[in-house]
Amino acid sequence: MSIRKEIEELRKKIEHHNRLYYIQAKPEISDREFDLDMKRLEQLESEHPEFDSPDSPTKKVGGAPIEGFQTVAHRLPMLSIDNIFEVDGLKEFETRICKLLGEEQIELTAEYKIDGVAVSLIYEQGVLTQGVTRGDGQQGDDITHNVRTIGGIPLRLETENPPELLEIRGEAFISNSDFQVLNVEMQKQGKEPFANPRNTTAGGLKLLDPKLSAKRKIRFFAHGIGAIEGVDYQTHVNYLDAIQNMGIPTTPNVEAFPNLEMTLLHVQAMMDDLHTLDFEVDGIVIKVNRFDQRELLGNTSKSPRWVVAYKWERYESVTKVDSIVFQVGKTGTVTPVANLEPVQIAGTSVSRASLHNRDEMERLGIQIGDWVVVEKAGKIIPHVVRVEEHRRDGNQQELKFPQNCPECDATLVKDEGGVYIRCPNPTCPASIRETLRFYASRQAMDIEGMGIKMIEQLLDQKLISGLADVYRLQDHYEQLVNLERQGDKSIENLLAGIERSKTQPLWRLLTGLNIRHVGTSNARILEKQFGTMDEIANQSVEDLAAVDEIGPVIAESVFTFFHSDFGSELISELKKSGLNMGSPVKQTKTTVGIFEGKTLVVTGTLSSLTRDEAKELIQEHGGKASGSVSAKTDYLLAGEKAGSKLTKAQELNVPVLSEAEFLIMVNENNRVE
Repeated sequence: MSIRKEIEELRKKIEHHNRLYYIQAKPEISDREFDLDMKRLEQLESEHPEFDSPDSPTKKVGGAPIEGFQTVAHRLPMLSIDNIFEVDGLKEFETRICKLLGEEQIELTAEYKIDGVAVSLIYEQGVLTQGVTRGDGQQGDDITHNVRTIGGIPLRLETENPPELLEIRGEAFISNSDFQVLNVEMQKQGKEPFANPRNTTAGGLKLLDPKLSAKRKIRFFAHGIGAIEGVDYQTHVNYLDAIQNMGIPTTPNVEAFPNLEMTLLHVQAMMDDLHTLDFEVDGIVIKVNRFDQRELLGNTSKSPRWVVAYKWERYESVTKVDSIVFQVGKTGTVTPVANLEPVQIAGTSVSRASLHNRDEMERLGIQIGDWVVVEKAGKIIPHVVRVEEHRRDGNQQELKFPQNCPECDATLVKDEGGVYIRCPNPTCPASIRETLRFYASRQAMDIEGMGIKMIEQLLDQKLISGLADVYRLQDHYEQLVNLERQGDKSIENLLAGIERSKTQPLWRLLTGLNIRHVGTSNARILEKQFGTMDEIANQSVEDLAAVDEIGPVIAESVFTFFHSDFGSELISELKKSGLNMGSPVKQTKTTVGIFEGKTLVVTGTLSSLTRDEAKELIQEHGGKASGSVSAKTDYLLAGEKAGSKLTKAQELNVPVLSEAEFLIMVNENNRVE
């Protein structure tokens, strides 16, 4: 192979693995192998300067120091974002922008607000020509020399047809795991450790020597757009997809939703997943997805009207890990929990923090005796952000995730394609205890007097060993009144609560049975569709999966429960105890399904029908009424002021029905009966 060919192949290989590491988070080679390839490329380029190239990955290790920073005016102002701390504020935001645009609902996106440093990248003809800090919003410092060293930022966009000008805005940050490594290195050098990732990032970007900046392992996520020429993007999601395909790392998990209600459901899921992130977050940014709507909304003197940050107060503290225990939940999930030296965070004493699962435990690299940073953000349960590895003194104790259940010693199994590890034993004492607690809770059968203390006593005295035994407790009255801190009155209340639970609706019983993936919502759907416990048990996986919002995963779980020895025996015992097993679904006359198997979306103002009436007609004629347009939509029923859904339907070539056409189809279908 020629020298030139080897250089070209090494550049391609290094860029490929850079993309896997920084954008897809799926590295295929070790850091050592990557470093060896980089050193080989540096050597060849040094020996053969005739093959040098300004966009070679070797240029990212840093050039000569600069003398000082130049101030640069932004092509478009980098405005601040209004902050909102309550859901009511988000609802006001939606109401305001809907009114300004004359729309009933507006497509929104949700993305993590990374706690980093705002940076603007300028690409001209696909080549990185400038990097600028936000500064005062009107002008910032030229930090191109340091931006070129940031991991994941390509020196040339990966496209054959780059825009004439593309200004990409985003956040520079240091990951928690890289920050741990940095502080260990500082300790080895006898230097003071860095305080936090954000300040370390800001300081790194303002270093005059790019080689020193490169050592801070700064990363970048794009989340916004500035000045552009020679290209036109329709939506925020389209833009992020496009620049990611050009090799730019973008803020992860950005999705668009048809309205604020759907957006807020996703926001909650994002907040629940904060512990899985390797970077610090101080909010969720909600944006209008369509760029033409953003332009119409415009800006105030300080902020764009089309975006807000849903923020929460972040509180951190450092404390020590006293021990790590493994708890077994009601579905057998084994969860590692760190017992901490009590520390005050946001006015409350924190002494425990879930480590969630084995993968999270290994990612943190946490050991007994470690000093850890614990964060409490708003109302979110405290979680461990990172380990202060530089404070280790050799007295720490590594703890492996168990292979056997800590309660019953059964061999643990990992969810297929998932992260959770479970005890598969349905009679595991811990699983039974948590199942009983959930069964008696207000979410399920709502049995007064059956709290965890009572349950533990009943189990200890062997008065119960599972759900079916709850309904035999009336036979053990004398033993019950002799339980610690119990008397006639409390036991009478308990037995009355158990008796009342027999008449609870079927969906509550289904919820309490602890079938994996079946919560209150899915239990209600199953009851509505099938009516009785026997009817549900008689369904095949395919029949269950065909029910709207159930799907194959839940269907498999439900089928497995009812066809297991454990499940069928439990249902039989509960029937004998006289529990409500539901009522047959009333058969109602339906019209021939002109929309059978079809998905329709209703938008705009209809003249002779309300939206709800139109949706009822769709369902009566066999169709599904959806709230958002996608490639799977069969028809869009469009009234006056149809807005963004009509535009999207046209983009996706979804057939559009006028109100008159829709009613003709319905009326002709009625005559077919």
